Amino acid sequence: RCEEKISHQYPLVEFGMGIVFLLIAYHFLPILYFTLTSYILLSAFFALVFSILMVIAVYDIRHKIIPDKLVYTFASVSFLSVFVNASGLGPLLVLPSAIYFIAGPLLALPFALIWLVSKGKWMGLGDAKLMLGIGWLLGPMLGLSAMIMSFWIGSIISLGIMFFSHKKVDMKTEIPFAPFLIISTLIVFLFSIDIYTLASLFQF
Repeated sequence: RCEEKISHQYPLVEFGMGIVFLLIAYHFLPILYFTLTSYILLSAFFALVFSILMVIAVYDIRHKIIPDKLVYTFASVSFLSVFVNASGLGPLLVLPSAIYFIAGPLLALPFALIWLVSKGKWMGLGDAKLMLGIGWLLGPMLGLSAMIMSFWIGSIISLGIMFFSHKKVDMKTEIPFAPFLIISTLIVFLFSIDIYTLASLFQF
Protein backbone atom coordinates (compact mmCIF):
# COMPACT_ATOMS: atom_id res chain seq x y z
CA ARG A 1 0.00 0.00 0.00
CA CYS A 2 2.99 2.31 -0.33
CA GLU A 3 1.59 3.57 -3.67
CA GLU A 4 5.11 3.76 -5.08
CA LYS A 5 5.59 3.14 -8.78
CA ILE A 6 7.36 -0.10 -9.70
CA SER A 7 10.10 0.27 -12.28
CA HIS A 8 9.55 -1.47 -15.63
CA GLN A 9 12.91 -3.16 -14.99
CA TYR A 10 11.48 -5.57 -12.43
CA PRO A 11 8.72 -7.27 -14.42
CA LEU A 12 10.91 -7.28 -17.55
CA VAL A 13 13.83 -8.94 -15.77
CA GLU A 14 11.57 -11.42 -13.98
CA PHE A 15 9.78 -12.32 -17.22
CA GLY A 16 13.10 -12.63 -19.07
CA MET A 17 14.57 -14.82 -16.36
CA GLY A 18 11.48 -17.02 -16.42
CA ILE A 19 11.97 -17.54 -20.16
CA VAL A 20 15.64 -18.40 -19.59
CA PHE A 21 14.69 -20.96 -16.91
CA LEU A 22 12.21 -22.57 -19.30
CA LEU A 23 14.81 -22.71 -22.08
CA ILE A 24 17.36 -24.32 -19.76
CA ALA A 25 14.81 -26.87 -18.55
CA TYR A 26 13.90 -27.67 -22.15
CA HIS A 27 17.59 -27.90 -23.12
CA PHE A 28 18.18 -30.68 -20.61
CA LEU A 29 14.84 -32.40 -21.26
CA PRO A 30 16.40 -35.40 -23.09
CA ILE A 31 18.31 -36.25 -19.89
CA LEU A 32 14.98 -36.68 -18.08
CA TYR A 33 14.42 -39.91 -19.99
CA PHE A 34 17.54 -41.38 -18.38
CA THR A 35 17.75 -39.88 -14.91
CA LEU A 36 15.61 -37.43 -12.98
CA THR A 37 18.39 -36.56 -10.53
CA SER A 38 20.85 -35.40 -13.21
CA TYR A 39 18.09 -33.44 -14.94
CA ILE A 40 17.21 -31.53 -11.79
CA LEU A 41 20.81 -30.91 -10.74
CA LEU A 42 21.96 -29.75 -14.18
CA SER A 43 18.92 -27.52 -14.70
CA ALA A 44 19.33 -25.96 -11.26
CA PHE A 45 23.09 -25.45 -11.64
CA PHE A 46 22.87 -23.71 -15.02
CA ALA A 47 19.82 -21.73 -13.91
CA LEU A 48 22.08 -20.36 -11.15
CA VAL A 49 24.82 -19.57 -13.68
CA PHE A 50 22.50 -17.62 -15.97
CA SER A 51 20.83 -15.88 -13.03
CA ILE A 52 24.21 -14.39 -12.16
CA LEU A 53 24.71 -13.43 -15.80
CA MET A 54 21.30 -11.74 -15.89
CA VAL A 55 22.23 -9.59 -12.88
CA ILE A 56 25.54 -8.68 -14.55
CA ALA A 57 23.77 -7.74 -17.80
CA VAL A 58 21.19 -5.52 -16.09
CA TYR A 59 23.82 -3.86 -13.88
CA ASP A 60 26.04 -3.13 -16.89
CA ILE A 61 23.12 -1.66 -18.84
CA ARG A 62 22.19 0.65 -15.97
CA HIS A 63 25.60 1.63 -14.64
CA LYS A 64 28.06 0.86 -17.50
CA ILE A 65 30.21 -1.23 -15.18
CA ILE A 66 30.51 -4.86 -14.08
CA PRO A 67 31.00 -5.21 -10.30
CA ASP A 68 33.97 -7.37 -9.32
CA LYS A 69 31.94 -9.34 -6.77
CA LEU A 70 29.45 -10.41 -9.43
CA VAL A 71 31.96 -11.26 -12.14
CA TYR A 72 34.25 -13.15 -9.73
CA THR A 73 31.25 -15.10 -8.45
CA PHE A 74 30.34 -16.00 -12.01
CA ALA A 75 33.94 -16.96 -12.84
CA SER A 76 34.13 -19.19 -9.75
CA VAL A 77 30.88 -20.99 -10.54
CA SER A 78 31.93 -21.31 -14.19
CA PHE A 79 35.23 -22.88 -13.14
CA LEU A 80 33.23 -25.49 -11.24
CA SER A 81 31.22 -26.16 -14.41
CA VAL A 82 34.42 -27.45 -16.03
CA PHE A 83 33.98 -30.56 -13.87
CA VAL A 84 30.26 -30.94 -14.67
CA ASN A 85 29.21 -33.43 -17.33
CA ALA A 86 26.50 -31.35 -19.00
CA SER A 87 25.57 -34.20 -21.35
CA GLY A 88 23.94 -35.98 -18.43
CA LEU A 89 25.20 -39.33 -19.72
CA GLY A 90 27.50 -41.16 -17.38
CA PRO A 91 28.86 -39.67 -14.15
CA LEU A 92 27.72 -36.14 -13.29
CA LEU A 93 31.26 -35.05 -12.39
CA VAL A 94 34.22 -35.58 -14.72
CA LEU A 95 37.90 -34.63 -15.01
CA PRO A 96 38.20 -32.64 -18.27
CA SER A 97 41.24 -32.21 -20.50
CA ALA A 98 43.72 -29.38 -19.92
CA ILE A 99 42.31 -27.26 -22.78
CA TYR A 100 39.13 -26.64 -20.78
CA PHE A 101 41.14 -25.22 -17.88
CA ILE A 102 43.04 -22.76 -20.09
CA ALA A 103 39.96 -21.85 -22.18
CA GLY A 104 39.00 -19.12 -19.71
CA PRO A 105 42.34 -17.25 -19.60
CA LEU A 106 42.90 -17.85 -23.32
CA LEU A 107 39.59 -16.29 -24.39
CA ALA A 108 39.88 -13.47 -21.86
CA LEU A 109 43.31 -12.45 -23.19
CA PRO A 110 42.10 -10.55 -26.32
CA PHE A 111 39.71 -8.49 -24.20
CA ALA A 112 42.44 -7.75 -21.68
CA LEU A 113 44.75 -6.64 -24.49
CA ILE A 114 42.06 -4.35 -25.96
CA TRP A 115 41.59 -2.82 -22.50
CA LEU A 116 45.35 -2.43 -22.06
CA VAL A 117 46.08 -0.93 -25.48
CA SER A 118 43.15 1.49 -25.35
CA LYS A 119 43.70 2.28 -21.66
CA GLY A 120 40.10 1.35 -21.00
CA LYS A 121 38.60 3.58 -23.73
CA TRP A 122 37.45 0.81 -26.09
CA MET A 123 36.52 -1.84 -23.56
CA GLY A 124 36.43 -2.23 -19.79
CA LEU A 125 38.47 -4.78 -17.89
CA GLY A 126 35.20 -6.20 -16.56
CA ASP A 127 34.49 -7.64 -20.02
CA ALA A 128 37.78 -9.56 -19.90
CA LYS A 129 36.87 -10.92 -16.48
CA LEU A 130 33.44 -11.90 -17.81
CA MET A 131 35.04 -13.66 -20.77
CA LEU A 132 37.20 -15.61 -18.35
CA GLY A 133 34.08 -17.20 -16.87
CA ILE A 134 32.45 -17.67 -20.27
CA GLY A 135 35.52 -19.55 -21.49
CA TRP A 136 35.30 -21.95 -18.56
CA LEU A 137 31.53 -22.27 -18.94
CA LEU A 138 31.47 -23.05 -22.66
CA GLY A 139 34.92 -24.42 -23.36
CA PRO A 140 37.33 -23.28 -26.10
CA MET A 141 35.29 -23.84 -29.29
CA LEU A 142 31.88 -22.74 -28.02
CA GLY A 143 33.50 -19.91 -26.07
CA LEU A 144 35.20 -18.59 -29.22
CA SER A 145 31.89 -18.84 -31.03
CA ALA A 146 30.16 -16.81 -28.30
CA MET A 147 32.92 -14.19 -28.49
CA ILE A 148 32.55 -13.76 -32.25
CA MET A 149 28.77 -13.72 -32.06
CA SER A 150 28.85 -11.05 -29.34
CA PHE A 151 30.71 -8.66 -31.67
CA TRP A 152 28.17 -9.34 -34.42
CA ILE A 153 25.21 -8.70 -32.13
CA GLY A 154 26.95 -5.69 -30.60
CA SER A 155 27.63 -4.18 -34.03
CA ILE A 156 24.03 -4.63 -35.20
CA ILE A 157 22.53 -3.16 -32.03
CA SER A 158 25.07 -0.31 -31.91
CA LEU A 159 24.28 0.65 -35.51
CA GLY A 160 20.59 0.57 -34.65
CA ILE A 161 21.20 2.89 -31.70
CA MET A 162 23.19 5.26 -33.94
CA PHE A 163 20.44 5.47 -36.56
CA PHE A 164 17.35 5.51 -34.35
CA SER A 165 18.49 7.21 -31.13
CA HIS A 166 17.25 10.74 -30.53
CA LYS A 167 20.38 11.50 -28.54
CA LYS A 168 23.72 12.33 -30.13
CA VAL A 169 25.76 9.16 -30.56
CA ASP A 170 29.47 9.21 -31.44
CA MET A 171 32.67 7.24 -30.79
CA LYS A 172 32.72 8.45 -27.18
CA THR A 173 29.25 7.09 -26.42
CA GLU A 174 29.41 4.28 -23.88
CA ILE A 175 27.56 1.11 -24.90
CA PRO A 176 27.70 -1.76 -22.39
CA PHE A 177 29.22 -4.87 -23.97
CA ALA A 178 28.39 -7.43 -21.26
CA PRO A 179 24.76 -7.91 -22.46
CA PHE A 180 26.03 -8.87 -25.93
CA LEU A 181 28.44 -11.40 -24.44
CA ILE A 182 25.71 -12.83 -22.24
CA ILE A 183 23.10 -13.10 -25.01
CA SER A 184 25.67 -14.84 -27.21
CA THR A 185 26.62 -17.18 -24.37
CA LEU A 186 22.99 -18.17 -23.83
CA ILE A 187 22.43 -18.81 -27.56
CA VAL A 188 25.63 -20.85 -27.93
CA PHE A 189 24.88 -22.81 -24.75
CA LEU A 190 21.32 -23.69 -25.78
CA PHE A 191 22.08 -24.57 -29.39
CA SER A 192 25.73 -25.73 -29.16
CA ILE A 193 26.83 -23.36 -31.93
CA ASP A 194 30.55 -23.88 -32.40
CA ILE A 195 33.02 -21.99 -34.58
CA TYR A 196 32.51 -24.40 -37.47
CA THR A 197 28.77 -23.73 -37.47
CA LEU A 198 29.43 -20.00 -37.63
CA ALA A 199 31.92 -20.46 -40.46
CA SER A 200 29.37 -22.49 -42.42
CA LEU A 201 27.15 -19.40 -42.60
CA PHE A 202 29.62 -17.87 -45.05
CA GLN A 203 29.94 -20.91 -47.30
CA PHE A 204 28.13 -20.56 -50.60
